[in-house]
Amino acid sequence: MEEVSVAPSVGVLRICLFLKLISNLNLTEGLTLGSPIHIFVPNTDQRGKDYSELALAYRPSHADATYDFKYGIRAVQGGGRSSARETIGRVAAGAVAKKILKMLGTEVLAYASQVHKVVLPEGIVDHETLTMEQIESNIVRCPDPEYAQKMIEAINAVRVRGDSIGGVVTCIARNVPRGLGQPVFEKLGAELAKAMLSVPATMGFELGSGFAGTFLMGSEHNDEFYVDPNGKIRTKTNRSGGIQGGISNGEIINMRIAFKPTPTIGKKQRTVTRDREETELSAMGRHDPCVVPRAVPVVEAMAALVLVNQLMAQKAQNELLPFASPLQEPIPTVAPLNHV
Repeated sequence: MEEVSVAPSVGVLRICLFLKLISNLNLTEGLTLGSPIHIFVPNTDQRGKDYSELALAYRPSHADATYDFKYGIRAVQGGGRSSARETIGRVAAGAVAKKILKMLGTEVLAYASQVHKVVLPEGIVDHETLTMEQIESNIVRCPDPEYAQKMIEAINAVRVRGDSIGGVVTCIARNVPRGLGQPVFEKLGAELAKAMLSVPATMGFELGSGFAGTFLMGSEHNDEFYVDPNGKIRTKTNRSGGIQGGISNGEIINMRIAFKPTPTIGKKQRTVTRDREETELSAMGRHDPCVVPRAVPVVEAMAALVLVNQLMAQKAQNELLPFASPLQEPIPTVAPLNHV
């Protein structure tokens, strides 16, 4: 077994973990061999005793009850698949997807744009120039230093009270090829929404102007077209969020994902046991007072995976036959990377 350390500054996994790869079966000289990549992440800091109270009583707003309703059994210690621990697999796969996107010049970036009542003002982050270094410059992964500090203070304030808060992660994808997505049931926005809402603790998804767009008239909301100096058809505004009719239009894809307050908290809450007896419960152990900072790389990974899937579909379905119009743009052909 070979230990590979991935530095956060590389922007691949963006979490400090040692991933053990079976390199002799999957990689050689830094290149994939076509066989599955096995990533094993050992959990060496388990504290099962912290979950002893949860064996009988259901945590409010957690998956404890619904797992019992569905399966009649659940993983008490750690929460099983309802735990955000499962997202390590998403982030690892997303790292590979981001490598593929990078070959095409496409970049996916996510950041914390709201923690409870601390909201980044509209336009304070320039999506054209945003960098990962700006995002990773602080623990909450907010690219604006002033608002990052406010978010840290908000999280610390509820941490000491044994409570929790939620927030919003904004995700952008730059230089996405035009034409990705299907017109009806597999719209690009729908695929992104499904991917994001599969992440633990998510409660909402917005694309482009989102719900705020409902307050505008068509004349205010429509993205007017123009031809740029390079002869490309572009839009003057981007309230559509880079997707129109379920298909990418070449503008920056812009989405926001809402995360609820962590349901496992230290404060006493009213609940019931598996035997239908009412009781009080206060959770022990280590639980995040806010999941938003940890959710940033997960959101990024899911967006990258969706875009790679759509790229493969576009290549297979639309570039098999000769193009019928000069408006159609092929997926760029690029040289392979030297290292995965």
